[in-house]
Amino acid sequence: MSVQLSVTRGDITKAQVEAIVNAANSSLLGGGGVDGAIHRAAGPELVAECRTLGGCRTGEAKLTRGYRLPARYVIHTVGPVWRGGLAGEDVLLASCYRASLVVAAAHGIASIAFPSISTGIYGFPVERAAPLAIQTVREHCASHPQSSIMHVQWVCFDDRTYGYYQAAVEAA
Repeated sequence: MSVQLSVTRGDITKAQVEAIVNAANSSLLGGGGVDGAIHRAAGPELVAECRTLGGCRTGEAKLTRGYRLPARYVIHTVGPVWRGGLAGEDVLLASCYRASLVVAAAHGIASIAFPSISTGIYGFPVERAAPLAIQTVREHCASHPQSSIMHVQWVCFDDRTYGYYQAAVEAA
């Protein structure tokens, strides 16, 4: 069975999937951008649960409940800060996607929505991040055909980001 990939423009906190991915900071205690929006929408219970997780390292992922979100779960991953492309950023970004998919599959999750990890305040160029994200997810899903994951969606906040992810899905 092949995994369906899709791209939408909108608000990830409203995504109708089993799990959304949070582009978190290493404390997991909330911040700006997607991270802040997810924490606000989920309510104070999310930060309370995140306090019990001991943070998260770049390229790793941890799961919490979704609380007031439509999604049952939030998978928190910490993307790399862009340092010019020579500090292992591609490897770390790919690891974010793989680690999130591994966590999702371990919990029997069939549908997952990603934001554009690291392309906001962390400065990773979206034109580089989008094809890397799509390729990483395709390769991971192809090498794990027994996984529970059936639908992977990217929810993009703006038209520019949406365009890059849509082009990457169509090209893959």
